[in-house]
Amino acid sequence: MTTEPNAELIEAGRKLFAGDWRFAYAAPSIETLPPMGALEIAFAGRSNVGKSSLINALTGRNSLARTSHTPGRTQELIFFEGPPTGGLRLVDMPGYGYAQAPKSKVAAWTTLIHKFLLGRASLARVYLLIDARHGLKDVDIDILKTLDRAAVSYQLVLTKADQVKEGELAACIEETKLALAKRPAAFPDVLATSSRSGDGMPELRAAIMRLLEERGS
Repeated sequence: MTTEPNAELIEAGRKLFAGDWRFAYAAPSIETLPPMGALEIAFAGRSNVGKSSLINALTGRNSLARTSHTPGRTQELIFFEGPPTGGLRLVDMPGYGYAQAPKSKVAAWTTLIHKFLLGRASLARVYLLIDARHGLKDVDIDILKTLDRAAVSYQLVLTKADQVKEGELAACIEETKLALAKRPAAFPDVLATSSRSGDGMPELRAAIMRLLEERGS
């Protein structure tokens, strides 16, 4: 069953993300993570899935998060902070599954991602981005397993939905929901978004607002 966001949540999400968002920290290792404080939501996904573009679209900014057509550009955990009253941080995670990077660098990114997911008490939810043109891959399933083991709440967000025909998108959403059905930490709703057209952004903002309300922020 899909939970439709109500108008109040959509408006609250619009106001929160229309506020002043800024770069706060870049952490290349677990040892350099900022102190835990505000509630954190992280955006994870394969290299070039559109994490930085989604963060920019979410906050209505063109260059808050650095975007690149080169896979593997984000090599650190990048933290963004919003208005103090919002009590929320966004985390742009290094992309995984980029085979062309040196193996030592891939291993370092993978270790950083897994340690962060397993040990960050302020992490409220991970939004796992999946390219709507390709659907879930084996490397994504590995991350789902890590999230389930860590008991970190996560939700799947399809990106680049504007580049997929309507019928194919509907099929991708259903296949993704089926893959999540027996996963204990998965949030059941699958969101389809496009950073280019803005489709799905109000729903994603509303989902984040619902999470903040549930966590008592």
